[in-house]
Amino acid sequence: MKNLKPQQQPNNKSETESIAAPTIQWRIDGWFKDLSSEQKQRLKKYHDELCKFNKVLNLVSPKTLFISDAVHFADAILSAQFVLKNINKNICLFDIGSGNGFPGLVFSALDPDQKITLVDTDQRKCEFLKHTVSVLGLKNISIENTNVEKLPDNSILQAVARGFAPLPRAMLVLRKPVALGGVVYHLKSEEWSQEVSQVPSQLCSVWQPRLEGEYNIPSLAHKMYVVKTDKIS
Repeated sequence: MKNLKPQQQPNNKSETESIAAPTIQWRIDGWFKDLSSEQKQRLKKYHDELCKFNKVLNLVSPKTLFISDAVHFADAILSAQFVLKNINKNICLFDIGSGNGFPGLVFSALDPDQKITLVDTDQRKCEFLKHTVSVLGLKNISIENTNVEKLPDNSILQAVARGFAPLPRAMLVLRKPVALGGVVYHLKSEEWSQEVSQVPSQLCSVWQPRLEGEYNIPSLAHKMYVVKTDKIS
């Protein structure tokens, strides 16, 4: 990949033996038996590239890398049931602050016919996204290396955001690029209700937030939530 080198393995045998790194797990095939073999293959390739480049790009926390199948991949797959099944298939879906590609790349691997644009300000992470899109052979993805606030006004009709910003900040930042009647799906932890309560009243006249759904992450003892915000003025 241009200007990037994957993580190198230690040359010193004793160094390798002395560091007991956790085993990187991949349990998606067992958790999601209804996925096709093509979908599973694309997701596994994505996982391989994530592990290969994580040390150099800090794509995900090293603490979660060995369980990224649950924390990141399963999260994106489960959230897709509330996002991909409800969006307009004829309109591009924007992944705001994509960075490591979650959930946009997973959505694309699940539905290679849905047009998706990944937006992020980090140039090196965008290079990783371009590289991974090429490895996965995806033709439905475009990548914008820019700040979402610099996108043209009213250019977004539907979007998803995971780890982008707290709801009040996200609703403020997205008020211009998202068109009237547009929707944004925010993937949130259990603090979602607290974030909603902190939304200023003036933003509530622009956006209408509501809980769209919730789901449990396999092997982890916590729930995740999908909060939908409709642009109403």
